Amino acid sequence: MTRPVALVTGASRGIGRAIALRLAHTHRVLLVAREVGALDALAAEIRTSGGEADALPLDITAPAQIAERLHNQHVDVLVHNAGVGVMKPLLDLTPDEWHRMMDVNVNALFHVTRAVLPGMVSRGRGHVVIIGSIAGRSAFVGGAGYATTKHAVMGFAENLMLEVRDDGVKVSVVSPGSVATTFGGRTEPKGGGQLLADDVAAAVMAVVDTPPEVLLHRVEVRILSPKRPRA
Repeated sequence: MTRPVALVTGASRGIGRAIALRLAHTHRVLLVAREVGALDALAAEIRTSGGEADALPLDITAPAQIAERLHNQHVDVLVHNAGVGVMKPLLDLTPDEWHRMMDVNVNALFHVTRAVLPGMVSRGRGHVVIIGSIAGRSAFVGGAGYATTKHAVMGFAENLMLEVRDDGVKVSVVSPGSVATTFGGRTEPKGGGQLLADDVAAAVMAVVDTPPEVLLHRVEVRILSPKRPRA
């Protein structure tokens, strides 16, 4: 049986890697990131475990490259996971940091979705899943750039959902709290009181694994209690 195809951006590490490993149980996974070596290693790991995976090196901030490499690419599930976060007050943010967050966290949503959405619409089915953040509905000191991008994610997703649901295409946002990864420039995960990358991946699988006529549009993922040890 031919497996459905899932494309995961930012698949080389962290949450994206965990999502790709989860999806590989049921999908052929297209692994998108810029780190060729890491993508090849992950694809080999998935194949060794009996799954199907292909590395697709791609800079999602390059619209022409996206259009070229994703043109006519069959994608059943698109997971927008790639993201960057520079946590600084506005006056400390450089223009390059601001534009980098906008390019990766917001503009790439348009370009990558625009490349694969026509195929979903024409087939009458498909699923766009965006990794958001609790910062998409809240504010914090140092979030002038990052939280702005995640608020934009929520607006993009809800509008897109209304546009394509009658075509059979689902749009979901999975918004985690703090996750123990190196995201945001941390050299080491903080650890206690945080979600694990696989916790977020499990939520993505739950969102994807819904009946055809059921949509989970917004899901928040939190640690049950920072005071409780993990089992």
